[in-house]
Formats: sequence, C-alpha cells, structure tokens
Amino acid sequence: MPKVALMNQDGSQAGDVSLNDAVFGIEPNTHVMHEAVVMQQASMRQGTHKVKNRSEVSGGGRKPWRQKGTGRARQGSIRSPQWVGGGTVFGPTPRSYSYKMPKKMRRLALKSALSSKLNEDNLLVLDEISIDAPKTKEVKKMLAALDADTKTLIVTADKDAIVARSANNLPNVHVLTVDEVNVLDLLKHDKLIITKDAAEKAGEVLAR
Repeated sequence: MPKVALMNQDGSQAGDVSLNDAVFGIEPNTHVMHEAVVMQQASMRQGTHKVKNRSEVSGGGRKPWRQKGTGRARQGSIRSPQWVGGGTVFGPTPRSYSYKMPKKMRRLALKSALSSKLNEDNLLVLDEISIDAPKTKEVKKMLAALDADTKTLIVTADKDAIVARSANNLPNVHVLTVDEVNVLDLLKHDKLIITKDAAEKAGEVLAR
C-alpha cells in the first residue's frame, strides 16, 4: 500500500497514512482517462443549436412563376434551400450530446486519475480541515502552508458548507465531496488536497 505523509492544516506533519493500493497505486490508464474527460465535456454541451428548414421559414407559399414558357428553371417556392432566405438542409437541431461509459471504465478512469496525482507528488492528505467561520483568508493561509497555492482541488468526506464558502472567492480553488469527485476536475487542477476520511472512503468505494 502506498504510504504518504499525513499533514495538518498548518503544514506540519501529523504522521503517515496508508492509501488503498487498488485505488491510489495502479498504473494510470491514459486512454480511459481521456475517454472519461470527453464524455464529461460532451455532457456539458447545451445542444441548443437550431436552424429553420423550408417548412419553418416565412413566405414562399406562392409559386414564383409559371412552370413553363419563361425560359427560367422551374421553381415551386422562393423559400427552397437554393434561394437566399430559404430553408437550411440538414442543419443542426436541438439534441443532447451526453452518453454513458461502462461502469468499470468510469471507475478505472477515476482510479487512474487519483493514482496519477499520487505518482506526480501532487496529492496531499490532511488529517482534517477545521475552519470556525466562512473566511477566505483561512483557506489562503492553509494553501500557503501546504505549498498548494496554484490550481487546487479540495476533497472532503462530507458536505462542509463553511469550507465551501471560504473557498468560493478563490478562482483557482474548487471544493467537492468524495462522492462528487470526477476525472475532469482531478486533471484540470494541479494539486489535490484530500482529507483522511475522504481518502479512506474513496478507497472503500472504488476498490469494490
């Protein structure tokens, strides 16, 4: 089992903690991680694009000229696709881009992302995060003590409104519970700060 330092909020070391080898100690699968990121980004697309086909554009109810005898090509409507102001053929219509990956692949992607953070020495395990009242300066102080003042993801075991509100004003800091952790957020943040309870919970759930 990989063993990492257990840190306090003030940057001091509180001891060591062993992480689940099946979650934090695997060989990262970059292909599956990429697939998971693409799936998440596709699910975030709004898909509200819309064009009008020839039945939806206004006008064009009358035949512009008679069928024969004018020397011009026959036309049935001035709103046919070849006309300026006409309908669009095969244009985009509202749709959902979301799709699902198999459960085993999603778990493998998440375990790969967590293991890659540990391999790159970008994972910090905290004994606990204790903030009495919502104060941004408390989170800034903690990040400076842990040398994690870049793009940082903080993961807690359960919902902590005080920690979340304290980090709200920091554009490079994001707070999630362990149940909300996803591959996209893990990869787009440089540092991962996870509480001891959250790391143990992730080890139990993802190792199944």
